[in-house]
Amino acid sequence: MLRPQPSLDPNDPLNWPLWQKYLTYSTICFYTFLSTANASNFSVAIVPLGKYFNTSNARITYLLCFNTLLLGMGNLFWIPLIRVIGKRPVYLLCMILLMAMNVWSYKATSFNSLLAARILSGFAAGAGDAPTPAAAADLFFVHERGFVMMLFQIALGCGFFIGPLINAYATQYTDSWQWNCGWIAIASGANFLVAIFTLHETSFPSRDVHAPAEAFGPKTSFLSGMSLTRGYNKHSSFLKSFINIFSMAVYPPIVWGGITTGVFVSWNIVVQLESSVLFVTPPYLWKTSELGNLALAGLIGTFIAIFIGGKMIDIIANRMTKKEGGRREPEYRLPPLIIPAVIGPMGLLTFSLCAAHKTKWIGPAFGYGMQAFGLSVTSNILVTYAIDSYHSLAGEGIVFFFVVRAIIACMLSLFAFDWIQAAGVANAFGQMVAIEYFFIIFAFVFYFKGKQIRRWTASYGPLKWQNEAMFAARVEKVGV
Repeated sequence: MLRPQPSLDPNDPLNWPLWQKYLTYSTICFYTFLSTANASNFSVAIVPLGKYFNTSNARITYLLCFNTLLLGMGNLFWIPLIRVIGKRPVYLLCMILLMAMNVWSYKATSFNSLLAARILSGFAAGAGDAPTPAAAADLFFVHERGFVMMLFQIALGCGFFIGPLINAYATQYTDSWQWNCGWIAIASGANFLVAIFTLHETSFPSRDVHAPAEAFGPKTSFLSGMSLTRGYNKHSSFLKSFINIFSMAVYPPIVWGGITTGVFVSWNIVVQLESSVLFVTPPYLWKTSELGNLALAGLIGTFIAIFIGGKMIDIIANRMTKKEGGRREPEYRLPPLIIPAVIGPMGLLTFSLCAAHKTKWIGPAFGYGMQAFGLSVTSNILVTYAIDSYHSLAGEGIVFFFVVRAIIACMLSLFAFDWIQAAGVANAFGQMVAIEYFFIIFAFVFYFKGKQIRRWTASYGPLKWQNEAMFAARVEKVGV
């Protein structure tokens, strides 16, 4: 049996042909790439920006940290809005906003003006974050989600790693930091123009799995599919959805997943920030473009993660489902977590020890790739686990997941320079490894007790409210 069960309506996104699903999803994922590239915009330009604005490296990190914070927090607004008007109009609006904020960044002449533009660009970029897994849940069945969620993680990873590569060359060969924002503005505008034709509405509030095929009309035309109102849901409330997001704080799998992923993201930011300072000093004395080349190590780690973080979790979950007589549990996603749990923290340790002893560049680069691998696989597994655990509240659940991730990432990376300066590179990164392991080890609790936790959490909060509303609707429909 397919999960979720599609209706017999040809306009149901679950019934779309694969090419249409992937065309829409790839357009969204490109925006996700731009969103994370926007977040890591100045990771390779810390020193040039410090000189340009005559301020400290620690203060320049505000441009990254607060952008990352708004990347998550912005969804407190975007997801409730999506619940009411649908995804297509929100994506198109945010693409325009991201373009405008990067034009502002390009034109900024003071640090405070640039900081304001970066914060607002993070807000606009938020629609490329949490809504993407929700769109995947709209378009694809549960047994397909591991792979398509890995595509989302690839888009995130490319933003984190190809973004700095582009930015490094832009900084060096234009002899300014402004084009780090300029190319994103151009790409966002192009993304908007393409999305007008390729990004169709994935929200489908009128799904009725019990209605016969005769109850539905024919498949809509191409022009009708470009409507901005197809996702409108008159029964949704912006305020109620906003409240429901915070109500997700009562669900342990989402809180744990958000914190753990936030720790991995923050250490990835710290590695980028430390690299931008470490490799411009002796014995390396790298140019800005060479700093960008280091990001290729992270990109390689991300692409190696495709199989383990995508297909493998689907294969393992499907086999465990078959072994259990067809009964599928979200916890079947968790066993592959053992691989990034070993490789990711060890990569962080490798990077720090090599950096502390000023070894050849291959050592820190190898550790960076390991950490990037750990981030991509861990993030995909935990996001997919959260969606499978609370599918009916995937939108609100993923928003809270990413809000927690953003807060943790901002808090931990904001004080990274002071932390490393006080404790030393090796000691500070050793403490970071310990923090990663502390949160990863909770996976054992959720693997063995996750089903009981989900059953217990269904008795309160938004899941209980939703079940009561569905029951009341059924009673009203049959006239009891």
